[in-house]
Amino acid sequence: MHRNLRRALPALLLAAAVLFGATACGSSESDSDEPIKSAGVLRVGTEGVYPPYSFHDPSQGGQLAGYDVDVARAVAEKLGVRVEFVETSWDSIFAALEANRFDVVANEVTITDERKAKYDLSDPYSIAEGVIVTRADDDSIRSLADLEGRRAAQSPTSNWATVARDAGAQIDSVDGFSQAISVLNDGRVDVVVNDSITVLAYQAEHPDAPIKVAARTGERSEQAFAARKDSGYLPELNRALEELRADGTLSEISKKYLDVDLSRAAPTGTWQLILDNLWPLARAAIEKTIPLTVISFTIGLVIALVVALARLSSNIVVAGLARFYISIIRGTPLLVQLFIVFFALPQIGVRIDPFPAAVIAFSLNVGGYAAEVIRSAIQSIPKGQWEAAETIGLNYVGALRRIILPQATRVAVPPLSNTLISLVKDTSLASTILVTELFRTAQNIAAPTFEFFALYGTAALYYWIICLVLSFGQGRFERRLERFVAK
Repeated sequence: MHRNLRRALPALLLAAAVLFGATACGSSESDSDEPIKSAGVLRVGTEGVYPPYSFHDPSQGGQLAGYDVDVARAVAEKLGVRVEFVETSWDSIFAALEANRFDVVANEVTITDERKAKYDLSDPYSIAEGVIVTRADDDSIRSLADLEGRRAAQSPTSNWATVARDAGAQIDSVDGFSQAISVLNDGRVDVVVNDSITVLAYQAEHPDAPIKVAARTGERSEQAFAARKDSGYLPELNRALEELRADGTLSEISKKYLDVDLSRAAPTGTWQLILDNLWPLARAAIEKTIPLTVISFTIGLVIALVVALARLSSNIVVAGLARFYISIIRGTPLLVQLFIVFFALPQIGVRIDPFPAAVIAFSLNVGGYAAEVIRSAIQSIPKGQWEAAETIGLNYVGALRRIILPQATRVAVPPLSNTLISLVKDTSLASTILVTELFRTAQNIAAPTFEFFALYGTAALYYWIICLVLSFGQGRFERRLERFVAK
């Protein structure tokens, strides 16, 4: 009996291994067939400043809302996963997609042959008709052909920019429809080309706006979710969209945002809008802008001190590397440095979250500029101070810490303070890499209301207050350093 069992055991183990392998393969195949459901989350990239498709709704406490947003939520619900929204500007949204910052774009992405070749595009979930918008007193444009030589305000990577460009218009780049209408109203451009629903929503919200639909482009466009090529998401997305279309959910969402009479909404006065958003703007400054400034400047100063000392080194290689670093930082725009850290590094396998990425870019930038300030401050100390330090037995590090740096600090404080104040304002660039700091919050609030002057002015006031506090602190710090000056 036992002998027979021992003989049968290898066969049983082999059968179990085959069965387990088949089960594992079946599970793996199932997971590969439904990657979104397997992940348990659908990460969605959207602008957040494109009403009525993606915007922060003041009537809902500033929550992210819109047609595309609700469709994405409904798709995630159909798939049984949670949804995460990642807000970014349109012009960097595809770079963020390719850098795997999110899974799909839900922001009225028009289906084109070029995009089909580069991205996975789902079945369409909305259809739009192109219109040409001009100022109300401009009767010179009556068709697409009349755009020849005119200036059009467009998001440069949008399909509407392509329509305007192909018609011979000169493109003035803006971040989105809200800014496009603003510059059109100001008389800085001649036209804006966009979809009819967006324009009608704006006109309903602002019936006295001095604009009109001058002509139609004659084109209808279909919008879809966009994912990375060969992502494997399309079967799940298309199945969910088909179910939403069949059960009437897409129709309900459409009526909610695209057929509603927005002119019936109670208008909010400018002053009330400012008062309602004083705390959200202050919170963005406290939670993001100020910490981003403090952390980046602190790390940047450490980098700057090391680089400055390397720059003063007698070792040619060390000094050369320091010079090269400073040259790179000072010779390239800060915005490019941010994009390299956030969008480019993931393509070589280095993925950094938005806030740490901003800290890294800002710290390296501060390090490059502050290094020269610290170097010149150290060199301003007379050589006799070094010699005096040697005579009392201090080594190089001791002389730096006890004699040279305390005196150099007083020289360096004014220019370093300017670097700090510039950094406060430069943190607004972090909005381009998905950090919702003070300026991005102002953009989110201004987009659905079109109250740009009020909200941007309030944001500027906050920046000014922060800089005033820093300037006051600079003065106090300089007075304390006076004790290092020989009387």
